Order: sequence, then structure tokens, then C-alpha cells
Amino acid sequence: MKVGIADTTFARVNMGAIAIEELKRNASLRTERYTVPGIKDLPVAAKKLIEEQGCDIVMALGMVGRTPTDKTCAHEASLGLMSVQLMTNTHTIEVFIHEDEAENDKMLAELVDKRTREHALNVIKLLLEPKLLVKMAGMGERQGGPDVGPLRL
Repeated sequence: MKVGIADTTFARVNMGAIAIEELKRNASLRTERYTVPGIKDLPVAAKKLIEEQGCDIVMALGMVGRTPTDKTCAHEASLGLMSVQLMTNTHTIEVFIHEDEAENDKMLAELVDKRTREHALNVIKLLLEPKLLVKMAGMGERQGGPDVGPLRL
């Protein structure tokens, strides 16, 4: 099985390298990386990884700046990634970090690392052990931050 890694030069951390490292540490999966300039370029990168490189799943990695324009670009990219999933019937895991999620650069770097690694583990589960995700349904897990836990009914 092959995992596509779509990342950007706009990001302030090498998210693609983190994802590949975590995937290799936890599974025997091939990877194919496609780096593009910005977040709005991720949908076509994901589609090319699926259709031209034969990837079974894609991680779309990007950082979103603090401005309203950055937020709008992230929304448009997210819509594009959803379209790619529907057009190709292939999971495209969006791993976006918003710069305003952290108070300082150190916290931001830690968030990027943690969220990217946790989503890489989700990719492995989706590909190799999807029944594990069923067991985890409704558990309030969060990638990059503390889990919130399930609600008691």
C-alpha cells in the first residue's frame, strides 16, 4: 500500500518529513511525496498522487496563517480536498494547523508535530486496521490537543 504526502512550502515546519517518519516508524508502507507552494494547491496534488502515482490514501498537510485571507484560502482548500475524495473515492486526510491555535512559536511547533504524527497513525489505522477506528468511535479524540472524552448518556 502507498501513502501520498502532499505538503507545502508555505508551512513553517517540514510537515511532510514528520508524516513520513511517523509512518515508517509504525508500518511498512511506501510513500510518495508531492510538495506544492501553497495550501490551495493541495487538492490537485492529492488528486495527482491518487490518480497518477497510485496512492491508496493521501495526507494533505498545510499551515494556515493568521489573516482572514489565509482562513479563506484554507476553507477553499478544504472544499477542494473534499471534492478530491468524492471524485476518487479515496480518503484524503486533511492535516491543517492554524497559526492562531498556539500562543507562541514553540507551542505551534509542538502542535504541528503532534497533530501530524497522530494523523499519520490514523492513516495507518484506516489502511491496515479499520476496525480499530470502530472501537474508538465516539471517544472524543483530538489530534494535536488533549482528548475531550465521550459524553455520558
